[in-house]
Amino acid sequence: MKKTLGALIAQTRKEKGMTQLELAEKMGVTDKAVSKWERDLSCPDIQSLPLLAQVLDLSLEELMQGEEKPRPAPKEAGALVSTILRGVALAMGAATAVLSFLDALPPKDGLALLGLGLACLAADALGKEG
Repeated sequence: MKKTLGALIAQTRKEKGMTQLELAEKMGVTDKAVSKWERDLSCPDIQSLPLLAQVLDLSLEELMQGEEKPRPAPKEAGALVSTILRGVALAMGAATAVLSFLDALPPKDGLALLGLGLACLAADALGKEG
């Protein structure tokens, strides 16, 4: 949904946990200026827009168009973490098997690798419960 520039600045600033004064300090302006921007009584200087976009972690396009582009959902990040944990577990098992077959791995070290793999699987299972 499109927003005014001021509404987008206010919303994004609040989402970042910043006060108007903190944003103003980062931008080199007064908090009164930020307040005017957010109420659409004035606009930031065109030369300051790249810095404003950077401070708010928006692209210049998002800032100018008044809407944020969809960001990866936390669910997608969770799937990536799950894949990584399962991959590490598989790698530990494979490494243990191959190195043991080559007599290049003492049993104590093999148990440590398998333990790490099991810990990754447990972390993955716990993550899916929460």
